[in-house]
Amino acid sequence: MEQNELVQQGMEMLDQGYQLGLEWLLSPAAWTQFALLVGAYILAVLVNRIVAPKLARLLTPEVDSTSIISKARRFILMFLPLLLPLFAYGFTAIGEQVTRSLFGSGAIIALGKRVFLFLALRAFARDILTDPFLHLLGKYVVVPIGALYALGILDPVMVGLAETGVSIGNINFSVLAIVRGVIAGSLLFWLGHWSNTQSVAYIERQRMRPAIRQLLTKVAEFAIFGFAFLLLMNIMGVDLGSLAVLGGAIGVGLGFGLQKIASNFISGVILLVEGQATVGDYVELDGGEAGTIIKMTARATFLETFDGRWIVVPNEDFITTRVVNYSDSGSANRLEAEFSVSYDTDINKVPAIIQAAVAAHPGVLDAPEPPDCELRGFGDSGIDFVVEFWVNGIDDGKNKYTSDVLFLIWNALKDNGIEIPYPHRVVEIKGNLPS
Repeated sequence: MEQNELVQQGMEMLDQGYQLGLEWLLSPAAWTQFALLVGAYILAVLVNRIVAPKLARLLTPEVDSTSIISKARRFILMFLPLLLPLFAYGFTAIGEQVTRSLFGSGAIIALGKRVFLFLALRAFARDILTDPFLHLLGKYVVVPIGALYALGILDPVMVGLAETGVSIGNINFSVLAIVRGVIAGSLLFWLGHWSNTQSVAYIERQRMRPAIRQLLTKVAEFAIFGFAFLLLMNIMGVDLGSLAVLGGAIGVGLGFGLQKIASNFISGVILLVEGQATVGDYVELDGGEAGTIIKMTARATFLETFDGRWIVVPNEDFITTRVVNYSDSGSANRLEAEFSVSYDTDINKVPAIIQAAVAAHPGVLDAPEPPDCELRGFGDSGIDFVVEFWVNGIDDGKNKYTSDVLFLIWNALKDNGIEIPYPHRVVEIKGNLPS
């Protein structure tokens, strides 16, 4: 019985559709709208063939031009594929006004106008949005919304989504708010990432201490994404006052369970402000960890050792323990190289020879002091000397200062006929030698 009723209802709907289609086919208003729709599209094609090439020649800059005007012209040039559907949309809108003034109706031509707008949105998402994320957003968000609008069912769909609610605790959301929040959140955080990249590039070009540059980078990042989050909550219609309880719970969690994270964050800010250690410095911690600082984050500092390993050090360790900074952003360091000469040597000549040889090294500095050769003592096999010298850098990794200086010492001693001793041992055998 129910099946027969469904069949009967279906037949009635088909009959209504048939009568409506027949009425349209026999109606002068319908034929006029079809004709105006086709005419608007043909006119749009003709106008586009004339206007598009001229605009392309006018807007195309020289290949090697990098001025702001050239960049603006290239940006506008990207939108040329939208000309045809937009021309068709504009001419169709004019035709709609004509049919409504003559016949009092324009449903068919209005549908065609919406279809042309949908074609413009599809071309925008397909040809202009080249960024991978924006292309994905256009393909799965902009184009479906345009399709719903073209079919004339966008408003009923939005009303249905707005009337469907979801509750989380004492906070109520509509499905429309969730969908809108997902779309707006994706777009906002993409804009936040883009803005953060631009601000970091701008800050890196400024002349300032590396620590201050790093601090400004972090402040800009937190400000941009914090503003994006608050704006997203406003778009979703969430009362920020209702988040006070959640914020208080998070604050209690930070106070009790996340003390180390908070401590490391504050320590990182102190490090960036005071500049005790910054990116590029070679440091050694009290626990023996040593390496070059390659990155400083809100929680930890990353050291790279000379054998290529990374060490993650909590920022708190830089504040609460002793830290030896060998480089301090390029300051000079004093190194030593030890050597010995034979007891047969006239040791009064050795300092001048060695100091001149070491000073010839391109990495050895004359200030704060030139190379200084000192007598250290009388050893078992020879007379011990040491040469002290200042360099910009660390004696490891890319800089082999001590190795180079020892080569210079060896060659200088050999050129001046000074013997470098090696251990001698006298063995006394008591009694008769074995047969």
